[in-house]
Amino acid sequence: MNFRARSGAGVPGFQIAPMIDVVFLLLCFFVTAQVFAQWETEIAVKLPTAEAGTPPRRLPGEIILNVTAEGRVILNGQELTGRMLQDRLRRVVRHFPSQPVLIRADKATDYEHVIRVLDSCRKVQIWNVSFATRKADR
Repeated sequence: MNFRARSGAGVPGFQIAPMIDVVFLLLCFFVTAQVFAQWETEIAVKLPTAEAGTPPRRLPGEIILNVTAEGRVILNGQELTGRMLQDRLRRVVRHFPSQPVLIRADKATDYEHVIRVLDSCRKVQIWNVSFATRKADR
């Protein structure tokens, strides 16, 4: 009979290498997601130029409304009708009364479509509205 204690594997220690791998992958994911979520812009929108324009300073929680040349309003990649836009803005204003809104309208957009978006902002008491432009090419 063998009365000696078996010297088998004891309680495994904390494995740091897999933990570092997981943390590194999470870091890569969040950095990549932040870069893509930083500007919620519609690529097809061609901004008008302005001589006195300044580079935009993003405000925390700013809502970016993209208005295409056809008059479609896009928010976070989703096309909204006038009623849907007002409902969405009303819900935001309920929690954040001084919510900033940036309107990015295509340079070929009819004035009527921009006024429609401004009217929706006014109806829900959003007064902090700005317009996106780009510097003129020299």
